[in-house]
Amino acid sequence: EVQLVESGGGLVQAGGSLRLSCATSGFTFDDYSIGWFRQAPGKEREGVSCISPSDGFTYYTDSVKGRFTISSDNAKNTVYLQMNSLTPDDTAVYYCAADLSVYCSGSFFLVSLDAWGQGTLVTVSS
Repeated sequence: EVQLVESGGGLVQAGGSLRLSCATSGFTFDDYSIGWFRQAPGKEREGVSCISPSDGFTYYTDSVKGRFTISSDNAKNTVYLQMNSLTPDDTAVYYCAADLSVYCSGSFFLVSLDAWGQGTLVTVSS
């Protein structure tokens, strides 16, 4: 069974940092692209970042470039999202997702993906 479990969310002040984790199981980690999405209250879900663990390629949406860093620990089958310089606009539920067929790119955020986690809430106070 494919499983993705997010953790690391919480309350942080503006300008602070958080690191989210996405622990995966039930599939061959290197075969998939894995990414992060977020959904703020009253807004549509948006793609944040993705990574191809097999070659380390990464992709970021413009709003997080230079502030967020995605990485993977292939030995632990885990993907991380280091979030720095957080602002209240980053407040959202953050989800990780994985797909076998779509390479990490802008397209990753546009198609129906194979598996999703349950989400972790990030709240940034002003």
